[in-house]
Amino acid sequence: MMIREVSKKTWLLWGLFVVLFLLSAMDLDYSGLSTFSLAMGRDVLKGLSQPDWSFFYDGSGEDLFSLLLLTIGIACLGTMIATVLAIPITLLSAANLWSATPWVAKIGKFICNVLRAFPELVYAIIFVKVVGPGPFAGVMAIGVHQIGMLGKLFTEEMEAMDERLTEEMQAVGANFWQTMFFVRVPYLMPIYSSFALNHFEIAVRSAATLGLVGAGGIGAPLIFAIQTRTWSKVSIILIGVVITVFALDQITGIIRKKLR
Repeated sequence: MMIREVSKKTWLLWGLFVVLFLLSAMDLDYSGLSTFSLAMGRDVLKGLSQPDWSFFYDGSGEDLFSLLLLTIGIACLGTMIATVLAIPITLLSAANLWSATPWVAKIGKFICNVLRAFPELVYAIIFVKVVGPGPFAGVMAIGVHQIGMLGKLFTEEMEAMDERLTEEMQAVGANFWQTMFFVRVPYLMPIYSSFALNHFEIAVRSAATLGLVGAGGIGAPLIFAIQTRTWSKVSIILIGVVITVFALDQITGIIRKKLR
């Protein structure tokens, strides 16, 4: 009987998936396919297979190497700002720190939800209008968004930690701040550091697109190259981004293993 019930549920879920897929497929506009041609596709692939290596570095400060360093710098600074500012948000949001006044934790969680509700690109558009185009707008966009993301993750870890550790400290007379610095911080710091490194990787990917709206980084020359169909330049930029992301993933992965 159990096998039949599981089988019915499985078939029901698959049927629902197929219906949703068909409804989505029927709702799409396929008129763009009329402009597609195999010759155009071959030209794109041919251009991408011939990267413009002269754009890698020319000393102008607008080459691929310089812009990738700028992109990494935007992501690093934005993540550092977010990590620091996420700590007070965590202290405000963790329900186990506000057991007597639970409404305080709800306010903190609401702030986190608001900050992470909008993607970095939306924040970048706003900050470009506020502080002007440039890397600082990208740093602020990544920082504000990741305050909400890291604040949520930090809060969940704070609430999930074993409270018996703090209770033992309180039993020998430790106050709130003593339990915070001698129990919670040593316990949570490796986890928080791992989260920050992981979001630094994510921020690098985000920073690579923020240049589309004038927030600095490699995004602006990428979109200009696509618009002018300079596929050899698009190719070298994509290669640079992929290698950068892969290298950072390997480096931060090693550091995260050391923190465990």
